[in-house]
Amino acid sequence: MTKAKISVIIPTFNEEKTIEKTLGAVLKQKAVGEVIIVDDGSWDKTSNILKDNKSRDSRIKLIFHQKNLGKGAAVRTGLSQVSSNYVLIQDADLEYDPVHYKNLISKVSQTHVVYGSRLLTKNPHAYARTYLGNVLLTGLGNLLFGTSLTDSYTGYKLLPTKIFKSLNLSSNGFELEAEITAKLAKRKISIVEVPISFRPRKYEQGKKIKAEDALRGVLTFLKIKFSSLNPKVDN
Repeated sequence: MTKAKISVIIPTFNEEKTIEKTLGAVLKQKAVGEVIIVDDGSWDKTSNILKDNKSRDSRIKLIFHQKNLGKGAAVRTGLSQVSSNYVLIQDADLEYDPVHYKNLISKVSQTHVVYGSRLLTKNPHAYARTYLGNVLLTGLGNLLFGTSLTDSYTGYKLLPTKIFKSLNLSSNGFELEAEITAKLAKRKISIVEVPISFRPRKYEQGKKIKAEDALRGVLTFLKIKFSSLNPKVDN
């Protein structure tokens, strides 16, 4: 990849304890041209913290949902405001460390995307339940679409903006991860994985993904596999 700047989309919901630290870590990365934060109906102090940070850095764009719609909806809203050639999704809780941006960026191009895989390196902080769920979902995706990914549900996905927008995403929740992977795979777009570290939160710390989100992911994989949908990127 060239030295082109990237857009970072941060969907956030009630992240007053982590958002400022996350934003600071993201803005330290030289490749970041803009940060699009979609506050998905937070009722804590998140919005006030975001407004304060925006006043100090012109790279920050803020969008506010009036009510909580879900991660997928927030990412889709953010995507509509992207101005860079490449887009990266960043969770607001620092489970994923922006220090890995340079590794993802080094592998991306206009013809393929890059995933940061939590399973290509040892992550001692991973919890058995979420680890197993991710392995099963990734395995299902590989079986259905003939891919050989290790981490289809990673929160670190770096895509060319043209490809990302052409997917015509419709998911509102965490099943967005399955939708992105399935649509890329169905179109035979190459997905390159690079190893990343990962520090998952516990549910009492604010982790939001639940068992029913995994079921929605399964249904999303199946729906796309057996649909005739085959979106193309315009030349």
